[in-house]
Amino acid sequence: MPDFIPGLRLGQLFYYEAVQPILDRTFPDLQYSAALIGTGSEILGFDTEMSRDHDWGPRLMLFLREDDLAQHRQAIDEALRNGLPPRFHGYSTNFSPPDPDDNNVQALQEIEASPVNHHVEILTLRGYFLDYLGFDIETPIEPADWLTFSEQKLRTIVGGAVYHDGIGLEAVRDRFSYYPDDVWLYLLASGWDRIGEEEHLMGRAGLVGDEIGSALIGARLVRHVMRLGFLMEKQYAPYPKWFGTAFLKLQCGGDLSPVLRKTLLAETWQEREKYLVPAYEHIAGVHNRLGITESLPAKARNFFGRPFQVIDGGAFAEAIRARIMDPVVSQLAAGNRIGSIDQISDHTDILANPEWRKTLRQLYE
Repeated sequence: MPDFIPGLRLGQLFYYEAVQPILDRTFPDLQYSAALIGTGSEILGFDTEMSRDHDWGPRLMLFLREDDLAQHRQAIDEALRNGLPPRFHGYSTNFSPPDPDDNNVQALQEIEASPVNHHVEILTLRGYFLDYLGFDIETPIEPADWLTFSEQKLRTIVGGAVYHDGIGLEAVRDRFSYYPDDVWLYLLASGWDRIGEEEHLMGRAGLVGDEIGSALIGARLVRHVMRLGFLMEKQYAPYPKWFGTAFLKLQCGGDLSPVLRKTLLAETWQEREKYLVPAYEHIAGVHNRLGITESLPAKARNFFGRPFQVIDGGAFAEAIRARIMDPVVSQLAAGNRIGSIDQISDHTDILANPEWRKTLRQLYE
């Protein structure tokens, strides 16, 4: 196996050294964008040697205008099949057919000579976003859209790399760079609500001897704190495999990770609370430094005289809600703040399959 090259770097080399020369020679007047976005650990910059076993290698996405796709797609495909070398920087450029028994994954497959079954996807911008996000880029992005886009998909749209932009891919990506301010405030309020709803229940379960139930609630609270960290630093959170890895790269990640890990390893509710309290106080301090509301108490206290330490997430949620100006978002925030689909579900199909968006939008309309 050749030396590991991070996928985004391999894609860059593949475009400039192998794909671009073929396009320049065969289609000199073609306008297109070349990129690597969407699915794949390499899009997040988290790929490793293990990532090479499926859907990884010298690959690329070519975005064409609608008319050019209809006119040139087949010819571009044939030019690449016959013009690409069978190996590139030690890696095969030939991919196996999609495996119907394994989510249609493709793996590198050695051949001695062209033609190659390349992994250069030839697409249109509108078609790609309709397929990947379930969204028509020719329409405005409404609050119900933002709340039904999964963060993991938004992160992979604004992440990755664009190697050449002849038809405006970067302008489309910029539309998804981050949530509008009032949607962001709504999500922050919803995140604080999640903490406020459960912060006293971890100790209550433990007090009656249910340490399993207490541990489950504690783990949920850890995740709520981490999600607030992503929101406060305006970073989309990735899917679970890379959630903790990406969290460590946040400014708050280094401070919070040790206490959150100890929370998860704790054997009693008292020990869990011991480590969760400084996490609560830390994110409360981060909230105050954001300056989006008046300063709120950042010191944990007893829950209505009971022996459970809380930060009162509900108070933070209400203060944030009062700052929302957009009438549509304000109306959502005035009711039950269920948050985005990431805040109400961790079901893989709900988050990954854009076909759910039409149904999910009804929660916010």
